[in-house]
This record gives sequence, C-alpha cells and structure tokens, in this order.
Amino acid sequence: MSLSDRLERARGARRSAGVEAPPDYLIEHAGGTSTAAEPDAAPEERAVPAASAEDAGGDTASAEASGAPSPGGTSDGGGSTRTNEGDSREEHTSTWAALAGDDAAPTHAADPLTDLKERAAQELFRRIGTRLNDSSMTEERLHALAREELGFIVEAEQVALTTVERNRLITEIGADVLGFGPLEPLLDDPEVTEIMVNRFDQIFVERSGRLYESRSRFTGEPQLRRVIERIVSRVGRRIDESSPLVDARLADGSRVNAIIPPLAVDGSSLTIRKFARTPYTVEDLIGFDTLTREMATLLDAAVRAKLNILVSGGTGTGKTTLLNVLSAFIPGDERIITIEDAVELQLQQEHVVRLESRPVNIEGRGEITIRDLVRNSLRMRPDRIVIGEVRGGESLDMLQAMNTGHEGSISTIHANSPRDALSRLETLVLMAGMDLPLRAIREQIASAIDVVVQISRLRDGTRRVVSVTEVQGMEGEIITLQDAFAFDFAAGMDAEGRFRGHAVSTGVRPRFVDRFEELGIAVPASIFRYEPRGYGIGEIA
Repeated sequence: MSLSDRLERARGARRSAGVEAPPDYLIEHAGGTSTAAEPDAAPEERAVPAASAEDAGGDTASAEASGAPSPGGTSDGGGSTRTNEGDSREEHTSTWAALAGDDAAPTHAADPLTDLKERAAQELFRRIGTRLNDSSMTEERLHALAREELGFIVEAEQVALTTVERNRLITEIGADVLGFGPLEPLLDDPEVTEIMVNRFDQIFVERSGRLYESRSRFTGEPQLRRVIERIVSRVGRRIDESSPLVDARLADGSRVNAIIPPLAVDGSSLTIRKFARTPYTVEDLIGFDTLTREMATLLDAAVRAKLNILVSGGTGTGKTTLLNVLSAFIPGDERIITIEDAVELQLQQEHVVRLESRPVNIEGRGEITIRDLVRNSLRMRPDRIVIGEVRGGESLDMLQAMNTGHEGSISTIHANSPRDALSRLETLVLMAGMDLPLRAIREQIASAIDVVVQISRLRDGTRRVVSVTEVQGMEGEIITLQDAFAFDFAAGMDAEGRFRGHAVSTGVRPRFVDRFEELGIAVPASIFRYEPRGYGIGEIA
C-alpha cells in the first residue's frame, strides 16, 4: 500500500468513527487511551505525582482520553471547555492524530511519514550542510533558508498531503535538522516545567508538579544523540564515550543534563529543567502560595540589610527560582558577582558580572572550579556574591568571605531541613581539605549564616517555603536555630488533595530585626504576631 493510500485510509477511519483528534499530550496504550491530564485534572486520570515517579507506567483509561466526545463539550487543551453545538470542523483531521486513532494501532502507532522525514532530512543536509556552521549567517537566515529548501524537497516527493500536514512536516524536519526535534513543542509549551527523556522512545514531562508521559518520540538513538550534541556544543562543551555525561544550558538559561552509553544502559538520557521566559517576581510566588506576604516582607528587609542567606531544599523544589526572587531585592546601585556551574540565574539589575565554571578539556586539563571563581571574585570588588549552589570545598571560601566584610551573600544548598543544611555545610567545609576542628567550623557557620530559608515540594506537587529560620549562634557545641515562620501542616488537605495550610509566624521576633532598625529599614511588628488560622469543625482532613 502506498504512503498516500495509508494516509487516506487513516483519515477515513477517523471520519467514519466521528472521533475528535486527541490532544498532543495524550498517549495511546493497547488497552485504551490514557490521558496525561491537564494540571487541574482529577487524581484518577493519568497523572503521576512527582514524588512517586516510579508509578508513572500505570494505565488508567478514561472516556474523555479515548477521544469520545464528552457530554456538553470537549476539552480545548487549556483546561477550559467548549460546546459541541455549532462547532465547525474541517473535513480532515491531522495525519498524526488520525494515525494515532487507527483501529488496529499497536501500543504506539508507527508514523508512515518516518521514511519521508528521514529522506527529506538527509537531502536537506546534502543541500545546506556546509552552511550549518557558517558563522557569518544569522540563525534567522539559516532557518529561512532551511524552510525554503524543505519546501522544494517535500514538493519533489509528490506525496498527497493537506496544507496543514505539509506545513507541519516541514516544521518537524526543520526542528530535527536545526533544533531539538520532537522536544520543540515541549520546549514551547509554557505549562511544561521539566522534560525527561529516559530513552529515545520514552519521554516524560512535568506540568504543575506532576509527571505525564508524552506522545513525542525520537526516531531512534542517532536522532537523540544529534540533539544532545547540538545542545552541548552551543555552550562549548562536549559529550562522547570518553566523557559520557555533561551539564549544559539552553539559550534561555534552562538547565540541561545529558548522559550517554556506556553509563546510560538503556540508551542516552536527557533532562531539561525549563525556566520561565519572564523571571518570576515575588508577587508571582505569593500568587502561587509559595510564600506569604509577611514572609516576603521579612526576606526583602533581610536582603536589603545585607544578611547572609542560605536557601535550602531538595532537588526540583525551586531553590534557583527563589534565589532569583531574593536577588531581585538587591539594590540596583550594588555590584553583584554571580558564580554558577551552568548559568541559570536571571538577575534584572544592570551591574552584574556572571561567572561560570569550566570542566576539563579533552586533554584532562583546564578545569576551573566554583572554588577558583569564589576566590577570584573577592578581587573583583563585589558588593554581593551570589553562588548558585555550594556543593564542595568552595563552601569554606564562601564562609570566610561572609566573615571578612563580604556581607549580603546568598547561596543554595541541597538539604531537607535547616538543621540538615548546616550539618551538610559542615561536611562540605571538610571537603576543602583543611584539617579544622568541628567546633571551629561550626563557629564559622554560626557567625556567617544569618537566615536559612527552607523550600520543599509537598505531596500535592506544590512548592512551598516551609520555614524561615534564624541562626542565633552557639550554645556549647550546638548551633542554635529559631523559626520565624513555619508551615502549618495541621490544616490538613482539601477535597482536591492540596494542602490547605500556609506558613505562619511562630510569634518569636528574630534578633536580626534590631539590625533592621539600626539601618532604618521598617518592618511591621505585626508580621511576627502569632495568629493561628481558624478552620471550621470538620474542615480538617
């Protein structure tokens, strides 16, 4: 059967069934279609809590996901509903959507255009391959040239395609040759916050703190490797069998990690943590219930008073986002030095110098570590030093800088509580190779760190600041801590499985508020007043 006949057969099957084409985030399964539900979908739909990603392979069939029209309306892919009456429909559906609904489709329906895509991509490489690395050609001109050539190539194939299908085919081939292939629509979707490629034929995404399996697929391991190499080469890094793992970033600052065989047993793996195109502000975080306005007021004053702040949290909890928001409180007339493994911070001030570490080259030399950059930054006349994350011996240099006049520094650390954060900081200082007694290290930490902000991703997928803790000093051999704000877990959960509580004041006025008064920074005393939130009888789950 010819390609054109197969396309027409698939379209006819969809039309005769009277079934709406499923959205792109649905995935076909042998036992029915499971839906990668919208962020506000009910728990029984095919949504996997981020905290239990290992259950992501489970199937849950739903009438809406199978493509059958729901009574009263159909989902528009954005969480809203539109009515079926008077809804004008085109006589054809997308080739890809039609094929996905073919009656005898296997677990993942094969795309009959795969061969055409491969031939067109190879022909495009033959025609403009020498110009792909032409530094004199802008990215816009290169994309325009590729699209023009692809138009001629697809037309020469003489395949019966609708206008919509033809344009989509040209876009996908162009994305494969010049962009990120099947990841392009996921990168363009503002609702997707993380993309996880387990292997070329399995991709998961995170939306609103929950994991969903994507229908997007790479054609094979070679295509996935081309995309990985394209990403890392743009930031001057490399990945091959001799260096099979790498950290990199996209042009918008999104964090990228890639690992390939022989370390990745099932095939190359790629993880992309996206950042918002417009950096979040403190008002955004308040709107998300990540923190309260009282906490924001206190943290604003702490940054302006040049307190040293440590943001603590687990992986994917939003430490970097919170660090960006805290950095926005720094006055615009101060010189800021940022130090990171891969540039991620999006500071809005003008007087900013961004430094990035460098791995070893192919000869095993030339490495520049975070610790090297911290030492160098002390000679650059910084008013503030912002370190993306401390994870090694640079923590000792950071503490020494905080204790020798470089106040107002901000950094992040991986830990599950403020107490754990300081304990881990002790361990990191020992990694510097200095034979220091534990008490001396603790005294350095107690003197340097003023505030620990703990952020967590809760079971409902939301990210919340669960405590703001003051480091008060030493009592004997122990560093004493005092919470100024703590999350009210006693409020329970609502009917939708979301935590009802918020961070509330503990009623204790931090000692560093005296410093605010000395600097003329006004902080209302009412934000420290303990006011337990009232919940009606029977409301607490």
